[in-house]
Amino acid sequence: MPELHYRDAQKLGQREYRACVAAGRYPYLPVLDEILPQENPAMGQDMGIMSVPMAFIVGTRTRGRTNAFAGNFMPLLAENTEFAQKWERLCQSHLEEGIRDPIKVCEYLNRYYVEEGNKRVSVLKFFGAVSVPAQVTRILPTDRSTPEAEQYMEYLAFHRASGINYLELSKRGGYARLLALVGKQPDEPWSDEDQSRFSTAYYGFQRAYAAVAGGKPVASVGDAMLAYLEIHGYAALCEAGAADLKKSVAKMWEELQLQREAPAIELKPAPAAQKKEGLLSRVLPSGRATRAAFIYDRNPSDSAWAHGHEQGRLHVQQVFDGRIETAAYCNAMESEPLPVLERAIADGSRVIFTTSPRLLPASLKAAVEHPEVTIFNCALNQPHRYIRTYYARVYEAKYIVGALAGAMAGEGDIGYICDYPIYGVIAGINAFALGVQLTNPRARVRLEWSSVDGHRAARKKLSEEGLRLISCQDFSRQPDGSFGLNGLMRIEGGEAAMLAAPVWRWDVYYEEMLRRILDKTAKDEYESSAKALNYYWGMSAGVVDVRCVPDLPEGLQKLSHLLREGICGDRISPFATPVRNQEGAPVDADGDRLELEQIVKMDWLVQNVVGAIPVQQELTRGRQTVEIMGVDPSAKDKTQAE
Repeated sequence: MPELHYRDAQKLGQREYRACVAAGRYPYLPVLDEILPQENPAMGQDMGIMSVPMAFIVGTRTRGRTNAFAGNFMPLLAENTEFAQKWERLCQSHLEEGIRDPIKVCEYLNRYYVEEGNKRVSVLKFFGAVSVPAQVTRILPTDRSTPEAEQYMEYLAFHRASGINYLELSKRGGYARLLALVGKQPDEPWSDEDQSRFSTAYYGFQRAYAAVAGGKPVASVGDAMLAYLEIHGYAALCEAGAADLKKSVAKMWEELQLQREAPAIELKPAPAAQKKEGLLSRVLPSGRATRAAFIYDRNPSDSAWAHGHEQGRLHVQQVFDGRIETAAYCNAMESEPLPVLERAIADGSRVIFTTSPRLLPASLKAAVEHPEVTIFNCALNQPHRYIRTYYARVYEAKYIVGALAGAMAGEGDIGYICDYPIYGVIAGINAFALGVQLTNPRARVRLEWSSVDGHRAARKKLSEEGLRLISCQDFSRQPDGSFGLNGLMRIEGGEAAMLAAPVWRWDVYYEEMLRRILDKTAKDEYESSAKALNYYWGMSAGVVDVRCVPDLPEGLQKLSHLLREGICGDRISPFATPVRNQEGAPVDADGDRLELEQIVKMDWLVQNVVGAIPVQQELTRGRQTVEIMGVDPSAKDKTQAE
C-alpha cells in the first residue's frame, strides 16, 4: 500500500528524534538563517543548476517546516495531515516517473540547506537517492581564518578545477595531495572523461569500503579513498575489480582507522628505555641472523645522502656481526622501486630501511602486502600506520651554527641556501635564524633555494649582495670524489672555507634502532600505539652533532659546546618563546617553547628571515620529494586570496 511508505519513513524520523533527544542533540533540521545570523545574504553566488549529493543536504534555509522533519529529513507529522498526503503523492510520482524538478538550496561550507523542496528531499532520502538536481546559491564565510573555513576554501579550489562535489576530505592539504595522486595540476581543468573515470572509481571504492566496514566506517569515504591512493595509486583503483578492491581495503584497515586519530602521528623524540639484555645474548648469536635491507634511491657513489646512510649500514654490519646481516640495494628510483623492495623481501629481509621520502609510496604498498616485514622510511610527518618513519632533529645543530654565524657577522647579513621545502627543513631555517638572533639581533638571514634556480645561481646571488657568511647545503662532493660538509662557509676572494656544520650520525641511528628491534622494544612500541610512529631523535640521542673547524676562535668553540650541552640536557630550546613570524606576530604556544608537533609542521618563517617558501610550481627539481614530504604554501595563499 502507498501509505505504508509514509508510515515507514515516519518511523525512521521518530527513531532519529528519540535518539537525538536522548543524546541531548537538537532533534529537528538545522536552519541556515540561525547558523549564520551575521551573514549577509547578498554575498550569495548563483552557481546555477548542479547535481547535489544527498548526503550533504542537512537542513533548511528558514525555520518554516523544519519541525516537520527529524534531523535525518524523515517526516514526523501524523499520517492524517495534509503534509503526509502531499508526501505520499510525491512518493508515488517518484516511483512512477521520478522526481525531475530541481530543488532550490543554499550551500555553506559544503553543506546544503533547502529553500524549496523539503518534501522532495525527504522522499529521495527515504529511497536512498545519491544526488538531486538543485539550483544552488553559494554563501562564502566572512571569517576565513578558522580551520573549518580554510578546509572549505581548499575544497573550493579543488571543485573549480575538477567539478567534483561529492568527495570530502577532512585534513588540510588533502585536496592538493589527491590532485597529485590523480596526476592533475592544481588549476588544471578536468574533462568530462576525467570526471567520469573518477566518479566510477569513487563509487566503486565507496561500495567496497561499505562492504568491509559493515556499517561501522572508521573514516569518511573521501579520507579512506585518499589513504588507499597513497598506497596503491589511482591506476590500481581504476582497474581493480570489486572482489580485489574489498581485499585491498581489508588489508589496509589499520591505515584507515588511523584517519580518526587526532593527531594521527606519535612522535618519538628520544629512544625509550630498552629491555635488559643478558650477557650470553650479547656474546652468542641467538639463532639465525636477522637480515636488514637498506634501499637507496640513488647510488652511494653519486649521492652524498645515500653515502651517509651506506656508512651507517657498514657500521651496523660490523657492530652486529653474526646477529644482523645487511644488504644494500641501490638506484631504486631508476625504474619502479616496488620490485626492489619485493626482491629484498624475497632475499629474506625482515627489516627494511628505505632511505628517501621518494621511496615512501613503494614502502607503504610493500608493508601492506607483507605485514611480517618491518619497514622504516626516512621521512617526517607521515601519518601511515603500516610503516615507521625516522628523521633527525637537525634543526638543533642548525641553531648552534646560526648562533656562531651571528657572532661572526658583525654589521652584515647572512645567507642561507636551502634545497627542498620539506618538513624538517623549514624548522632548520627557522632554528638557524633564531640562533643568529641570539647572538646578533640586528642581523637578517637572506634565504635562497637551490631547488628553484640551482645552487650555483643561489650562491651567486647572495655573493653579489656582498654577503660573506653563507650557510650552504649540508653535503657536497669534494674534488677527490669524497663527500664533505659545507655548512657555514666564509666566502673571501671567490674562495669558500668551512667554519662549522651540522653532522648527521646515521651510524648511531641505525645501531640504536636495530638494538631495539633485536630486543623487541620497537615491536612493543608499535603494538602499544594506535598511531603512526615517527622517530624524530636529536642531539640527546647522539644522532645529530655540530662539527667546527679547529681554527675557529676559542670563544666560539665554547659557545658551541655550551649550546650543545644545554640542548642535550633540555635546558635550551631553539624555539623558546616568544617566537615571531615574518609579520612580527607571536606564534601561539602553551608554554615556554613550541611543541614538537608545531616544529614538525612549520610552514612559516621567523621574523629575521628575508625570503619565502616556494610553491611547487616554482621548483625546477625535487618535485617528487616535495609532493610526498613537502610544505606547499600555495593552498594557504589561495585560501587568503579567495
